[in-house]
Amino acid sequence: MQTHTDARTTGHRDSNYVIVVGGGRVGFYLAKELIEQGYEVLVIEKDEGGPRAAYIADQLGSAVIQGDGCEATVLEEAGSARAAMLIAVTGDDEDNLVACQVGKGKFGVPFTIARLNDPRNERLFKGLGIDVTVSATTAILDRIEMELPLHRLHRLLHLKKSDIDLVEVQLPDRAPVIGRPLKEVLLPQGSLIILLVDVEGTPRLPTNESVLRGGDEVIAITRGDTEDALRSVLTGQSGSI
Repeated sequence: MQTHTDARTTGHRDSNYVIVVGGGRVGFYLAKELIEQGYEVLVIEKDEGGPRAAYIADQLGSAVIQGDGCEATVLEEAGSARAAMLIAVTGDDEDNLVACQVGKGKFGVPFTIARLNDPRNERLFKGLGIDVTVSATTAILDRIEMELPLHRLHRLLHLKKSDIDLVEVQLPDRAPVIGRPLKEVLLPQGSLIILLVDVEGTPRLPTNESVLRGGDEVIAITRGDTEDALRSVLTGQSGSI
C-alpha cells in the first residue's frame, strides 16, 4: 500500500491511483474493495479529528487523509495531479459535484464519478462535465421496471456531447399507438424509433408500415428535453422518466 507521502507525488498520471472523496459507508467499502483488487487508493474524509476518519485509518492504514475534498489544497495534497480517477461519494450532491469539477478542471483528472443522492440532479451533473453519475434510487427503480414494468422510459445510454439518449419503453396494451403503423405516430422532433422487440423477444427493424402492439419493447433515440413528450406519445402517460 502506498503511503500518505507517496500520494502527494506528482509528475505523471498513474493509471492505478484512485481518489475517493467521502469516507462514509459507501466510500469506505468502495475503497476497501479497490485496494483488494490491487489499486492504490486514497480516501479523503471531511470528519477531521472525528471517529470516522480514525476508523478508516485503523482499517485501511495510510489510505486516508482528513480534509474537505471540495478544496483545491486538499485535492492537491491527495495527489490529484497524478490520479487516474476521482470518485465523490459523500452524502451531499453539491460536494460531490464540486469535488469532481475541481479534480477535473484544476488537476486534469481524466475520469470522474459522482454519487447522486437526488436523481433529479443527473442532467445537471452531466451537463457540467461529470463523466459518470451513480444513483441508488435510479438503480432500484430500473430494477423495479425490469420486474414490474411501469411503462416508463428506461435510459440505456447517454451521449453527453449531443445530449441524445438511447431509451427503451414497453408499450402498455391500452396505449393510443397500439394497432397503428409507425407512419401514423407523430414522434417529438429529434426522436426516432430504431428497434422493436415483441413479447416473445423477437427483434424487428421498424418501417413506416410496422404496427405497434401491446407489450412491444420500443428502443428509440431522443433528445433529453423531449423524453417526457416521447413517453407520452408511446404510452399515453405523462410525467418524467
